[in-house]
Amino acid sequence: MEKNARIYVAGHTGMVGSAIVRKLESEGFQNLVLKTRKELDLLDQTAVKEFFTAEKPDYVFIAAAKVGGIHANNTFRAQFIYENLQIQNYLIHYAYESGVKKLLFLGSSCIYPRNAPQPLKEEYLLTSELEPTNEPYVLAKIAGINMCESYYRQYSCQFFSLMPTNAYGPNDNYDLETSHALPALIRKVHEAKVGGAKEVTVWGSGKPMREFIYVDDIADACAFIMDLDFGDLYEQGLTHINVGTGSEISIEGLINLLSEIIGYKGSIKYDKSMPDGMLRKVLDVSRINRLGWEHKVDLEDGLAMTYACFVENRPHQSNA
Repeated sequence: MEKNARIYVAGHTGMVGSAIVRKLESEGFQNLVLKTRKELDLLDQTAVKEFFTAEKPDYVFIAAAKVGGIHANNTFRAQFIYENLQIQNYLIHYAYESGVKKLLFLGSSCIYPRNAPQPLKEEYLLTSELEPTNEPYVLAKIAGINMCESYYRQYSCQFFSLMPTNAYGPNDNYDLETSHALPALIRKVHEAKVGGAKEVTVWGSGKPMREFIYVDDIADACAFIMDLDFGDLYEQGLTHINVGTGSEISIEGLINLLSEIIGYKGSIKYDKSMPDGMLRKVLDVSRINRLGWEHKVDLEDGLAMTYACFVENRPHQSNA
């Protein structure tokens, strides 16, 4: 990307989008196009079309999406598929119409079948049944991958997709009803410590294995991939690339690590009536590693930085 290029980061107020902005600004990109939801409603087709016509960005990062944990995905199923399809459809199509040079669509490691072999390789997509608790969200993300590929095949658009594993870090959502597992655990354990609670209740069995990546590493991967030739990646048979650490930890192990970082001495109770989701989910990141990218922040350091950020910003957080 040229230093003077106009770069639009959709979803720049979210955790991943704000990390992309930090990364770009740190590398000297100053011509960033940033719009809040109030300034640009991505569910409004006319508004999105007018935005691209007026702003004419050169590069687009799509980090905008409706996201949430197992409970939110399973409860608001219609909203998750409708809103995510609308957002990505409008952004990808009008990026094409306005002549955007390159576009990177961010999905999720949730796209892979629930019983796929581990670690999850890119080619396992659509090889068997999806995890039912988040199927509507996942189907939208799979549609986004196919849409980027289809616009490359039909129109030669340099549009490509990146599939990060579970992200964490600054600017996360700590609302217990809508957040992902890790920020919810940070909040629960912190509040138990502050309130002197002897016990913390956690959804599920604690046995599922998960992979986590610090959000600034995702932003670094986005900048790295954006500088590649997407046509070369498609001709290699790729429709998307995994981004992760390749390492995993059980939810129980994660809670123990968080308790140590936060300084909580109480016990953990597991509510096994709540769903676990997939029992194991770790990405095969050999492809992006071979291309020359690897993550930099290990889990313990990343969690410590994330908790420090949570404590610092907590007085200003609504819903947390």
